[in-house]
Amino acid sequence: MAKKIAMLFPYAPSYREAIYKLMDKELDVDWFFCGNAKRNLKLFDYSLLKHCDLSMEETKVLGTVVYYKGIKKLNLQRYDAIICPGVIRSLSEWWLLQRMGKGMNYSKIYLWTHGWYGKESRFQKIVKKFFFKKVDGFFLYGNYAKSEMIKNGFDARKLHVIRNSLDYDKQLELRNSIVESNIYKEHFKNDFPTVVFIGRLTSVKKLDQIVKAVGILKQKGENYNIAFVGDGEMRQLLEAEVAKYQLRDNTWFYGACFDEKTNAELIYNADLCVAPGNIGLTAMHVLMFGCPAISHNNFKRQMPEFESIIPGQTGDFFEYDNVDDLARSISRWFALKSGCREEVRKTCYKEIDDYWNPHYQLNLIKKVFEGK
Repeated sequence: MAKKIAMLFPYAPSYREAIYKLMDKELDVDWFFCGNAKRNLKLFDYSLLKHCDLSMEETKVLGTVVYYKGIKKLNLQRYDAIICPGVIRSLSEWWLLQRMGKGMNYSKIYLWTHGWYGKESRFQKIVKKFFFKKVDGFFLYGNYAKSEMIKNGFDARKLHVIRNSLDYDKQLELRNSIVESNIYKEHFKNDFPTVVFIGRLTSVKKLDQIVKAVGILKQKGENYNIAFVGDGEMRQLLEAEVAKYQLRDNTWFYGACFDEKTNAELIYNADLCVAPGNIGLTAMHVLMFGCPAISHNNFKRQMPEFESIIPGQTGDFFEYDNVDDLARSISRWFALKSGCREEVRKTCYKEIDDYWNPHYQLNLIKKVFEGK
């Protein structure tokens, strides 16, 4: 018999649309979100889900501590499994965990969460262990978090690596129709390899490190182009850095692009993505269209999608905040992969096709809940 599942989250980002719609289609799921929750990102269109309850209200208590007003009115005991995000600053999730075994004997609670970063203080570890102790299972974004939790005494059998995903099926259609073009050759009027970054140009991305690294390599006689696909607060600073390193003729500020077909062409025809800050969803985006990625190696501060980067295959890592090492990593990549562009594309495709997509995620959920 199929399990009845409650998905209880304060909000849903739009990038979750594909996996949520797939779950809604193939599983018996009811959805609960805070109808008033606001975030500085595009949210999911909840009307796309069959059974969606927006009656909860996210209410601030003190600082970042919140509770979900109305959660106690929900008939949650009728679900076999309740999936929450594992927000420790949510009093409602603390309440829900304490309810396990007290009137909710048959419901199991799962957290779809980062789990463990590896940078927790002693106090944070104590709080997390207490918070997690009644959880029946975890859907974790990566194997790094799973390894850290095992080190901290958690049962490996409760830890399920669900990874992350974007709109894989739509992107796959684009990937299957894309063709190689001279978009960069025509713009730059040269045959130099092109390093791309796609996303908001913000300070946390540390994009000046790309310019500095390419500038260092230029001084050594290695020439590369840079394409920034996106806009944001750091554009003027980056333009100044580009001028400083005499890279105006080799840098393209393409601007923000919301057409995925164009983004796919820009990614597919680039040679390497460099994300000096936390790479996050950018890793899945570029690998999907066959572009390898380089990011930093301080995994305690990374986002879980860094695990899609397999050194020497789908990209590489450089020493955190070390621009000289970033330059070496870029140079080394092109030295090792010269003439192997199509092989690299296929390796990037395989990583996403095997693990970082909604179908992988759905199959894992089914395996956990239905034994399939």
